[in-house]
Amino acid sequence: MVNGLHAGLYPHIPLAKARPDAGRFVETILGAAHPDRPPMVEYLVDEALRRPIVTGLMGRAWVDMDPQNAATEAAYLDNFIAFWQQMGYDFVRYEESLPFVEREVVGNDATQVSGQRHWRDLHQGVIRSWDDLERYPWPEIQPSTFRRYAYLNDHLPEGMGLLVCHGGGIYEHLAALFSYEGLCYALYDQPDLVRAVAERLGELMLRFYEHLVELDRVVAIFPGDDMGFRTATLIPPAALRAYTLPWHRRYAALAHAHDLPYLLHSCGNLTEIMDVLIDDVGIDAKHSFEDAIVPVWEMQARYGDRIAMLGGLDVDILARQSPEGVRQRVRDIIARCHPRGRFCIGSGNSIPSYVPLENYLAMIDEAQRPI
Repeated sequence: MVNGLHAGLYPHIPLAKARPDAGRFVETILGAAHPDRPPMVEYLVDEALRRPIVTGLMGRAWVDMDPQNAATEAAYLDNFIAFWQQMGYDFVRYEESLPFVEREVVGNDATQVSGQRHWRDLHQGVIRSWDDLERYPWPEIQPSTFRRYAYLNDHLPEGMGLLVCHGGGIYEHLAALFSYEGLCYALYDQPDLVRAVAERLGELMLRFYEHLVELDRVVAIFPGDDMGFRTATLIPPAALRAYTLPWHRRYAALAHAHDLPYLLHSCGNLTEIMDVLIDDVGIDAKHSFEDAIVPVWEMQARYGDRIAMLGGLDVDILARQSPEGVRQRVRDIIARCHPRGRFCIGSGNSIPSYVPLENYLAMIDEAQRPI
């Protein structure tokens, strides 16, 4: 029982019966396989939902992460692996960010385990001038940077793969260092400064990815870089093409050189840059869909002969519909998208803390049902 929910309500969640197949997952994305049902995919699942599933449904003792205690850290990561495996995923997706100094605002949020939610400051950044850039304490990449990636890589069950990335994409960190407002001004007032910061970020993240692709259980690079909002890109498409997309092209090329697909999570309306993302950057799949922008089945109709579509169940539905409403939407999306192939089912964005647990479980259970 999970918080009063009977596990019997979710008969198709595989739990110990899980048989992960990361090769099938990748082949589906690349169009080399079309399994009987679409594989599942997810970008992030908040700890607020993972914790009751690990303890209540899986019967495991929860352990909080403690980077200063190797045994505790290992136990936390073992639970992390067990969650992804026993919920029926073919992979573990993991990310960490280099410790960039960025301004944040903090607010109370009862749905978070910590009781707080953090946002990036949109109005004041840490870099506003060339002097700020000169003083900025750029992080260094150390062997210890990849300790948790290596642990996951070495402890995956048979058949599972590892999906990895640097936490936060180059556009997101660029906007955080300047602040969104500051970046918008700097694009016009100090374009050379924007380029210089983007170059420092891009090179540092490239070195990060050069380490990740050497892990032998990695089956795909899956970064997130939110570049849009409901009606357009957050900055002009020309600015993205000038400062950030060339770096995505380099990361994708690095992935492809190691026979790994490059899967992009990016929120918002990216219509104006989709052809660039596909033909120039070289993404193999797109993740993050919102029905109010373009539903996943419409995106698949437009671009599904060139890239895979990942997820698609709108988070608004996950957060506000009944469990049966969620199940119906899962069935509808699978019926629309699975026949075309190159499709994996999951949320349209991620599983945040405010999604009801029973709705997440309903989505997972329905996705496991035979078609």
